[in-house]
Amino acid sequence: MSNKSPPPRPAPRLYLATPVVDDPASLLAELPDLLAAADVAAVLVRLKETDQRTMISRIKAMAPLVQNAGAALLVDGHPEIVARSGADGAHLANVATLEEALPSLKPDRIAGVGGLATRHESMSAGEMGADYVLFGEPDAKGQRPSAEAIAERLDWWAELFEPPCVGFATSFEEAYDFAASGADFVLVGDLVWADPRGPRAALIEADAAIKKAFAAAAAGQG
Repeated sequence: MSNKSPPPRPAPRLYLATPVVDDPASLLAELPDLLAAADVAAVLVRLKETDQRTMISRIKAMAPLVQNAGAALLVDGHPEIVARSGADGAHLANVATLEEALPSLKPDRIAGVGGLATRHESMSAGEMGADYVLFGEPDAKGQRPSAEAIAERLDWWAELFEPPCVGFATSFEEAYDFAASGADFVLVGDLVWADPRGPRAALIEADAAIKKAFAAAAAGQG
């Protein structure tokens, strides 16, 4: 084992989840301003379930807009349409769907995964070749671990493993805490879209929270 200090980790970045997309027109109008307002690394598109052709056309409409802003576009589920739609990858719901989707996504596209209830599942996902692991998203019943448990899992992963980890934040406080705990990305969704000030103001605040947390953590290490 080398005794060299690890290189300083890069500043965490935002991962923006869209509302469920049916008619993408309003989102297409809104996204350029949002992506210009904050440091968004990737956009996770949640598609309304419909026929494949319609879902592919919706991604095709959104992909250039997101990619030209310097962000990656990932599809929530549906790895089978990623290549044909021009998306950069897919987010898979659990280890089983990750394993099933990897042959169609690798090596050219991103395969991220959530639904990781245990440390063992998280490590299995990493060993399979997941490009990132997500901690803290609600399950099918809307339940999720406590913010403290999510932060602890992020800290554990960041300390020991190479693939990036993502923290699912439902508040600006969580965005700060997860960035401070070692998250490489902080995923925000309803936190942004439901903000009464509008999504742009919320996204800017979330971006500021994770940058502040990173700066504070870096100063504490110095």
